[in-house]
This record gives sequence, C-alpha cells and structure tokens, in this order.
Amino acid sequence: MNDRPSEWDKYLVGSVLFLSLLIGGGTASGLYTDALIEVTAIVSAAAVFSQPFGKRIPASLLWLVIFAVASVAFQIVPLPRAIFGGLRPELLRGDPWLGGTPYRFVSIGVGRTIECLLYLVASAAFFLSVLRLRAEQVQGLLPFFFMGVICNALAAAIQYSLSNEIAIVGLLPFTINAGLFANQNHFSALLFISIPVVVYYGLYRGHLLSGSLGLIMLLLLLLAAGSRAGVLLGLTVTVLSVVFLSTRSKISGLSILAIFIGLLIYSIGAWTKIDADVIDPAFGRGEFARTTIEGIKDNWATGVGFGNFQKAYQIYERESMIFSRFVNHTHNDYLEIAFEGGTSAILLMVFYFMSLVATLARSRRDPLQKAAFLSVSFLLIHSLVDYPLRTEALAMTFAYMNAIIFHKGFAERLSRKNDVIEIDHNGDKLFVPIGASS
Repeated sequence: MNDRPSEWDKYLVGSVLFLSLLIGGGTASGLYTDALIEVTAIVSAAAVFSQPFGKRIPASLLWLVIFAVASVAFQIVPLPRAIFGGLRPELLRGDPWLGGTPYRFVSIGVGRTIECLLYLVASAAFFLSVLRLRAEQVQGLLPFFFMGVICNALAAAIQYSLSNEIAIVGLLPFTINAGLFANQNHFSALLFISIPVVVYYGLYRGHLLSGSLGLIMLLLLLLAAGSRAGVLLGLTVTVLSVVFLSTRSKISGLSILAIFIGLLIYSIGAWTKIDADVIDPAFGRGEFARTTIEGIKDNWATGVGFGNFQKAYQIYERESMIFSRFVNHTHNDYLEIAFEGGTSAILLMVFYFMSLVATLARSRRDPLQKAAFLSVSFLLIHSLVDYPLRTEALAMTFAYMNAIIFHKGFAERLSRKNDVIEIDHNGDKLFVPIGASS
C-alpha cells in the first residue's frame, strides 16, 4: 500500500507559476495572456482548497487578503453622489455609468478597476493556494520557477546574440523586447530577484557547480539587458545572498532590518545617479512623483479607482509637461497605489510591511525563507522607481516568494530538526527526541 501523499496539487500550482513566467511579461491592459493566467490561477486555487487537508493559513494574512480585495471591490459599488462632495474635484466625481441617477462609483473608470480586481483576485488565490501546500511541496515549486527563468534567459540569449535591439512581434499579444518581457527593466527584475534563490540552490541543495553557473549566467544577462540599475541591484543582492546564506550563524532580525533600510537608501541614490544622464530632469520620475502627490492630496479618502492612473494623472499634469509622449505610470508603485486606492490602500501597505518585518524578526528562519525575503525586498526596492508588479510574471513570483516567507511549515520543520539528536548505534544513525536518549 502506497502511503505517499498525493502531489497533484504541487504540479497544478507549479504549472500556474511556470505559465505566468512564460507568457505573463506584458504590461498593457486587456491582454488575453493575462486573462488566461488569471483563470488558471483561480481554478487551480479552487482545486487546492477543495481538499479536506492542507496547511492552515494564518488569520492575519487571510484578513489582509480579504480587506485588499474588498477595498478594490468597494470602488465599483454605486454610492450616493453627495458623498463625493468635498472629497475630490468636480472632474473626478465618479464614473457616470449610471446616467442621470444620483449615484456614482468611486472609480472613474469601472472597466479598468474590474480588470485590476481580477488581477488581484488571481494573485491572492495563487498566494493562498501555495500557503495551503506542505513545506516540502512549496520548496518543490522551485523547479517550476527555475524553468520559467531559464526560458526567459534562453530567449534573451538568442535575442542578444542576433542584435542588441531585436524585438519579437506576433508571438505574444505584446512586443517582446527582452527575454519574454515587453519591458527590459522588468526582465532585469526577474533576473536579480532570482539570484538569492540560485545562491540558496547552490549552497543548501548540494548543487554548487550548477548554482555557480546559473549565477554567472544571470549576471551576464543583466549586463546584456542594458539596465545599469539592474546591474547594480544584481551585484548588491548577490553579495547579500552570499553573506546571509553562506553562514548558519543567527543574525538578529533588527540587524537585517537596519541593513535593509540602509540598502534601500543607497539603492535609491544609486539609481538616480546612474540614470541621471538618460532621464530628462524636467520630464522624468521626479516630475511624475510631484504630479502624483498632488493627485493624492485631492483624492486621499477614496482614491480615483485602481487602473485609472493614466486618466486621472492628466488632470494634474502641468501644461508645460504635455508632450507627444504620455505618462502611463508614475514609476513608483507606492505612489500610484496610494493615488488609485486612497487611505485604505495606504493602510494595507503599512500592514503588509509590518507583517513582513514581524516575520523577519523571528529567531528561527529557514535558508529558503531568507532567500525569498531578499528577493521580495529587492522587488520592493525596484517598485520605488518602476512598476514591476504590474506584470503577471512578476506578480505571481512576488506571491510565491511571499508565500515562502509567511509559510508556517518551515518553522515547524526547523522545530522538528532541533527537537532530535543523532545517535550512532553500531553504524546506524538513529534520530531520538531530546530527553529520550537517557
């Protein structure tokens, strides 16, 4: 009789992760590839949750997800128009889908908000489904992640070997410019957040040679991608990965937090310095941020509706800044989320960061969790100057890495290891609970 637990749920969830890395590199709205990933993620999560067994999801995380989904859904609920009086400018009094009725939506573009709601639900469903798996299954999803990264690396290697400005048109509903991504900066983000996991794979899984080769490949592709900030972040995360993962000494959570804050400040300054010669100082990220902050001040209570940044930004844009090019994102995900979601979105971000720090401060941390924390940290740093989480590929990767960080099974596994001692009895290794060896 085979008592080995079923693994179909691991393969199902892993397939969603691989699919997102394969076809989820677009940033435009309304892509059928994104819709396919979202449907697959939701259906897979439903199948995983249909099982009577599975790991318990922490209540705080479950409520965080529920409130996040509810805050987006609230924006498409009809509300009396009088509520918006004094909360936002007349031009942003809500979507007039309801005609002459005295009701309006919080969102100034309901269609885009519904699209964002599906995007969030799919990412949240994938995150929760990974949390339901056993710790060894979560670790077993790494090959799916590596396959997705390798496919992107091979595509990039072929592109860069043919030309340094090759673009692939027609294969996917968006133009592929780097790897399988539409944006070379987002492709670079995938590369440098993969570095901690590759270092973990080499140091802790007994594959030092293949891990070293993988690390070299990632760094070379970062150079080829042409993102100088990506190269800087890649080198920095490589150093930190080797430092934190090559030693088994326990570093306090506050020490790591202090290093992370210092690294955050350093990375922002380095990014600005590196890109100073290629970004027009009069029409760059600083101007985008200033204009977005003006919009946040006028819409702090409710936001303008998720997915509506481009439409609302134009209202606050200075006339002297209007050119043939238009601003589609503020290149700072935190400001953009605050502009679109208002106070509730800001509170949810604060609660998430508090939960992340609280988890980091625990005395026992699995090496894979350390690697995932580094990956998440650098993606969050990148979000200060770009919008990587607006792609399905990086959003699903972000959800997977967070699931590793918050998964209870790794702490339980460490406890089991620490609760036994090894006794060599006539050449046989026996594992006896502490206290029973006497």
